Amino acid sequence: MTNSFHDKLGEGGFAIVYRGKLQNDGLVAVKILKEAKGKGEEFINEVASISTTSHVNIVTLLGFCFEGSKRALIYDFMQNGSLDKFISNNNSLPEDQLGSEKLLEIAVGIARGIEYLHQGCNTRILHFDIKPHNILLDKDFNPKISDFGLAKLSPNRSSTVSMLGVRGTIGYIAPELVYRTIGEVSYKSDVYSYGMMVLEMVGEMTNIDVNADQSSSIYFPDWIYNHLAQNATLDLNRIVNEDEHLVVRKMIIVGLWCIQTDPTMRPSMTRVLEMLEGNIESLQIPTKPHIASRHILAANPSTSELAR
Repeated sequence: MTNSFHDKLGEGGFAIVYRGKLQNDGLVAVKILKEAKGKGEEFINEVASISTTSHVNIVTLLGFCFEGSKRALIYDFMQNGSLDKFISNNNSLPEDQLGSEKLLEIAVGIARGIEYLHQGCNTRILHFDIKPHNILLDKDFNPKISDFGLAKLSPNRSSTVSMLGVRGTIGYIAPELVYRTIGEVSYKSDVYSYGMMVLEMVGEMTNIDVNADQSSSIYFPDWIYNHLAQNATLDLNRIVNEDEHLVVRKMIIVGLWCIQTDPTMRPSMTRVLEMLEGNIESLQIPTKPHIASRHILAANPSTSELAR
């Protein structure tokens, strides 16, 4: 199927993905999990969660292999790869730059996918690793959420879940996953990760280096919040017309609501969709968040082991 693993599409901390072809010439992505630790929870999580889903914004699991220590997952092939390729600050190729309207469409599609995981499945699924690398784009740039290795199922559809340890990727981990006194771990943790990703997409549209402030005294959401509060028109790089200004402003406001420190202050994904698809005049700038994701690593260095 993969021509002896000839064409590698990418590699992460837990798996290598290869391009493959079925007998009917259909293209697939074959995800080979690296040697599993413990009882192979990542593989079990992925199969158990994604096999119960069916949504246009969720990747389709075509099959899997479980033979001895070998574990593989087979998905539809996504021609445009992952979203991080298109919002990387090293991105300088014109063909790898998406316009503001297309990025808004992608943000809406991702929100629909997360809403489905939270509300549309018989079993509520909390993803816990929403980030650009785990958003795949088909030939028409329709987004599909992938990588359910850290997902947690909530059979009774409870809003909160009990969890030992921290899971996720540095920069996208909700603060309550680290500081349990902030609030309970729930589907709102995915909302936080989504908000950070939306702000990263804004960084691409405005040509701002989202990660540049990791070593400085200014954290990107703080920077963007201050500029949003002070400048109604947001005089930012690359933005050339009023329509783009409105798209950027809308995505910023939604992103800032999603990364509120208090989980109860974050909107549900249903509300996020209403804000993204509604009139910008109805949106209010939220309270400035007080805890920054970059502080999580300083307070809990061990969480770096979870970076994916």
